[in-house]
Amino acid sequence: MMRWAALLKGINAGRKLAMADLRAFLADQGMDDVKTLLASGNAVFGSADRDAAALETRLAAAAREALGLDTDWFLRSHADLTAIAAANPFPDAAAAHPNHLQLFFHRDPVDPALIDAVAAIYDGPERLHAIGRELYVDYPDDIGHSKLPQAMARAKFPKATTARNWNTILKLIAMLEQ
Repeated sequence: MMRWAALLKGINAGRKLAMADLRAFLADQGMDDVKTLLASGNAVFGSADRDAAALETRLAAAAREALGLDTDWFLRSHADLTAIAAANPFPDAAAAHPNHLQLFFHRDPVDPALIDAVAAIYDGPERLHAIGRELYVDYPDDIGHSKLPQAMARAKFPKATTARNWNTILKLIAMLEQ
């Protein structure tokens, strides 16, 4: 049985979904030992499926049908999340302000040219670093007032992405280990 973390885009930040409904939906889809974290579309579960992309597609289609929920699903295994945490290029931010260190999850590897494009049009205090499909962003001051999201949109970052802060990543890893 493979253990997965599911990160849904925009839940309870525009798309309403009770976590009890998410747990029930995943159980109905054959997932085992389903747990949720916070009210923002984070779940962990076991599945016989070992292909993340195929499972993402299947769950997204089933959620549209069963829940009327049209959103992107991003799945990462325990090994994926552990490697992502170990590769953190900003350990100082994780220690000093973990709630301001965000990981953006993408479907495909992040193109380094996108980071260069942001640097060419934006000179804010944030630090960005991509490793594979994840983009690490350190917001040293304030996430809510940052102009970085507008710069990322102008640089044409993919819209199919979702972000979680460092604390959430560590909690998901711990849940996957249970």
